[in-house]
Amino acid sequence: MNKQELEIIKQKAIQEHIPIIMDETLEVIKTYVMKEQPKTILEIGTAVGYSAICFSELIKEDGYIDTIEREEEKIKEAKENFIKVGVQDKINLYEGDAVDILPTLNKKYDMVFIDAAKGKYTFFLNQALRMLNPNGIIFADNILYKGYVMSDYNKHKQRTAVRNLREYIKEVTENQELETQILEVGDGLAISKKVM
Repeated sequence: MNKQELEIIKQKAIQEHIPIIMDETLEVIKTYVMKEQPKTILEIGTAVGYSAICFSELIKEDGYIDTIEREEEKIKEAKENFIKVGVQDKINLYEGDAVDILPTLNKKYDMVFIDAAKGKYTFFLNQALRMLNPNGIIFADNILYKGYVMSDYNKHKQRTAVRNLREYIKEVTENQELETQILEVGDGLAISKKVM
């Protein structure tokens, strides 16, 4: 893996205000999955491919990552980035809306990373659960959404996202198949491990 290129991708995303996984969130995920070494990862929300590239270091030698992105410009940039860093053989990018693509997938994954439309997190969760291997882990990023999820005050335009993220937290904490932690790392990270 070309670490210099990865750093360039990261800095460019930051400059262009493209939301990428925060360093501290990435460190927490690495800590969780280093020992597990997943073989298969599903990522919902590719953006420019930064997190998928970072995750490609965590998977087994013969493992792979499936990632989904709907924005054409980001798809193009992500594909270029995979090649620049030299991980294009490990990452498969599905082009289109995750809402349409997820129901068509019938694979099994050891890890799912949700980082896409906040209003669709519960839909993504149900799809992820369907494909998650026993002992698999679901990470949902930005789950506290700038603190709005735990706050009483929400601007009108955030209300739907906040309501859906609260619903996601409720579902993962009440689901008997999952052990869930909500960490105040980055913009909030929900970690749900399948125990049944």
